[in-house]
Amino acid sequence: MLLAACFHSVFSSPPQRKAFFSQHLRWSSCLAQALVLSVITFCVVLPLCCHHLLYSYYFAKFMYLESMSEVTLQESLQQGQDALRFWQNGSVLASSTFGDVALHPELLVTVVTARRKDGQDFHYLLQVMKQLSNIVRSCGERRCAEVLLCDVESGPQENQDAKLLEPHFKVIRHSGQEQQGDRRQINTFEKEKRDYTFCLRKGWELFKPKNVVVLEDDALPRQDFFTVITNLLSRRFARHTLYIKLYHPERLQRYLNPEPYRILEWVGLGLVTATALLLIFSYWNPCSFSFSLSVSHLLFFTLYFMAAAELTGRHYLLEARRISPQLYAVSPATECCTPAMLFPGNASLRVAKYLDGTFCYKGNAKDIALYHMSRKVPAERSHSVEPNLVSHIGAFSSVRPNPSRPRLL
Repeated sequence: MLLAACFHSVFSSPPQRKAFFSQHLRWSSCLAQALVLSVITFCVVLPLCCHHLLYSYYFAKFMYLESMSEVTLQESLQQGQDALRFWQNGSVLASSTFGDVALHPELLVTVVTARRKDGQDFHYLLQVMKQLSNIVRSCGERRCAEVLLCDVESGPQENQDAKLLEPHFKVIRHSGQEQQGDRRQINTFEKEKRDYTFCLRKGWELFKPKNVVVLEDDALPRQDFFTVITNLLSRRFARHTLYIKLYHPERLQRYLNPEPYRILEWVGLGLVTATALLLIFSYWNPCSFSFSLSVSHLLFFTLYFMAAAELTGRHYLLEARRISPQLYAVSPATECCTPAMLFPGNASLRVAKYLDGTFCYKGNAKDIALYHMSRKVPAERSHSVEPNLVSHIGAFSSVRPNPSRPRLL
């Protein structure tokens, strides 16, 4: 009825229409101010500020995607060549430092690698191991973790990057009998799962670590990697979790996604920022806004800030949490993906057992199988940490078909 009356007052006659506009669309009107603020924000300010941000809704793909993808590929290629020279020179502090893995370490980092048919010049594994060798010493005299390299290459050609690292790191491989078994006609996704469980079990059997991190060979750890992991393991939830995912693709980090907890985060962000702004207006209001701390104005600004956050990109808001390890958010696990996984306690053995009972195929890869398994078993919990602790640098996959020139999105 109210809406009908509004339409009637606007469109019934010129005098009534003039009265409506003079009442509601003058600057002192909250409606006029809300309209102007929304237009300026969403049609001018955000497009100008965000058109070059890869994970923003405003990202201008037609202008930037090709050039940004090419620049990223060239930078990764240069970093790969630098890493190759780093390990070839043999001037690494690490020759005798990482070769012997201590028993019962507090944390064992297992890097799973296979030879890549495409993108070999990028040397992703060498980049990851170079970064690990640097940051593993950040804990002082005692290393942050022991490092193990698990080479799952079972083809006739060797994994040359893993071979290059043998003087510096402990490397484990399938036995001859296991390699023969791997050559049986199984699909790529099942083989990937079996290789993963092999590395999980072998690392545990050899060194009995207290906690395990498994990295795929294109998951580049960030500088604060071990600091945040230490903080995560000190939190109570870690004692009762099957795994903690340390990476989720940035393009899937938006609020409008299947993860329901993000809706609560989104609404909470809108409410807090809206309340703060309206309280500021009561003390400082240079533009003479007519807004007050009323229900309707609070609702408008809640939706306003929610829309601004989603359109700008949740990924960029999450980056603010890197100020401190305590600010990293822990939430229920997401379905994709497994470049970096933390297994507290003996959880890596339980994961290997669960994966043994699942056959993987396209549409049911190991990450999806593990996600559904953790939800089916009542006693198990799984989590994700945000923002990401690793950068996924692998533009060329070792298990899936690759385009000639990969793109960022």
